[in-house]
Amino acid sequence: MSRHESTPGDHARRETPSLMPVAAVSWETQTWSPTGGISGLTRLERKAQFGSTYASAIPARIADLDLTVPAELSAAMDEATSGLARFDGAARFRSGAFLAVMLRSESASSSQIERITASARSVAEAEITGTGSGNAAIVAANVHAMTQALSFMGPLTAGRIEAIQKTLMAHDESLVGWRTEQVWIGGLGSTPVGADFVPPHQDRVPECMDDLITFIGRDDIPPLLQAAIAHAQFETIHPFADGNGRAGRALIHAVLKEKELMTGTIAPISAGLLVDRETYFAALDSFRRGDAAPIVSAFVRAALHATHHGAVLGDRIDAICDSWRARIVARSDSAVWRVLDAFAGHPVADARTVAAAVGVAPTNVARHLRKLADAGFLVGTQHHRSHRFLYRAPEILAALDEYAAGLGRRAR
Repeated sequence: MSRHESTPGDHARRETPSLMPVAAVSWETQTWSPTGGISGLTRLERKAQFGSTYASAIPARIADLDLTVPAELSAAMDEATSGLARFDGAARFRSGAFLAVMLRSESASSSQIERITASARSVAEAEITGTGSGNAAIVAANVHAMTQALSFMGPLTAGRIEAIQKTLMAHDESLVGWRTEQVWIGGLGSTPVGADFVPPHQDRVPECMDDLITFIGRDDIPPLLQAAIAHAQFETIHPFADGNGRAGRALIHAVLKEKELMTGTIAPISAGLLVDRETYFAALDSFRRGDAAPIVSAFVRAALHATHHGAVLGDRIDAICDSWRARIVARSDSAVWRVLDAFAGHPVADARTVAAAVGVAPTNVARHLRKLADAGFLVGTQHHRSHRFLYRAPEILAALDEYAAGLGRRAR
């Protein structure tokens, strides 16, 4: 796409009105007294840092926040909200694979915001075998966390948010749970001294999370606005030792579901944020300085992008499935159709998993899998880590990779 082509939500890219004041974070002085070694610093540098002071944030309370949204931004927010509602409604007329495709693409985009990338195949293999490592395992865990965020029934609680982070950190249990040490963002050294932003001291995390949960529980705020403010506040609190960004973006979808704006599927909002990740990060900084307009505007643009490009990806998957159906000769009641549908949403699987998904005995489903592989729809290989024989749908995997690569190009 050229720089001069228009896209959905271009009008929301106009200069954001700075008329949504929130209380800026305040600061308190802390003394840096690390309990362990500091990687990346020489002995003299470590000695110089010890006992230095830094300022950690005290997030403003938002439980009773009263926001006045500028008219232009309010109109854009209404448009984005309507688009999300239509996207959610249309999902009911798509194949059952649509939700799985959206979950997978959204999880990959959320990870990509943090420069964590992996091919669709490696992520899907990590999901099905549980043996992946590196980025693939991290993105696979994000898929499970997003799924978990959408599974909650009833009001969100701090415990449910903690459960999301636990799923994200399945590869390192030492990082699970509310943090007990200071964390920081950016800076040149491996200490909070001179960092770009230092979240609140760990002792403040419980009260900050209680305030956030109270805010999320309110029913007098438009859902997209509520999700944007909740996300920005969560990232300001940074309640975990790791996984805050991905947990915070899973929180977006949990809020939109709880507020019943998105009930049938998930819109790839992280993909929209990824398109202009620097503006997204700058908007979080603006929120901490007391201006909520940039983060709300970023969410408006992301939602408009999500509904357009999410539908395009859905159409691409549907077209692949239609081409499969047009080339297969089988009875209308044959299980082969259900097997194909299973691969549209889960493009890597083994016979046992497919059999469970479609309700067919493993011995019978194996026959269909071999038939589909002989026809070129699936490719079967021995997985090197799990030693399980897996089938994959190359066309679906290619569509997911092309979608992710397009987002990456636009994000640069």
